[in-house]
Amino acid sequence: MILAETADSSAVLSPKKAAQWAFLFPGAGQAYNGKYLKASLILGAEIAAIWRFSENNRMVKTYSIDYSLSENRYLEKRNKYAWWIFFTYIYGVLDAVVDAHLAPFDEIMAEDLESSQIENQTTEMEND
Repeated sequence: MILAETADSSAVLSPKKAAQWAFLFPGAGQAYNGKYLKASLILGAEIAAIWRFSENNRMVKTYSIDYSLSENRYLEKRNKYAWWIFFTYIYGVLDAVVDAHLAPFDEIMAEDLESSQIENQTTEMEND
């Protein structure tokens, strides 16, 4: 069953949904928030780290004296890229959640709070 949503509910970004999308796929949380450049950068960084991890892992598994670096160096590089994979993924999730939380910030800060407060007080006085 499809339920109709009001116009305002589609404009509000949910941090929970942003986190779910970000956990599902790197960069998807940023895409949900409408930050497509940031999404592509996070996805690209994740792909690059996975590719470098795979290359160094292959070098460790098939190590030969003919390689330019020591086996231990390839192992260190592999482990470094494993950490990059992890941190890029977590950064993507946290960034998506924070970006969804702060999405209405500019609109809120653009409101004239002083005049809206005076209008509220005037309305309350009229109702009394």
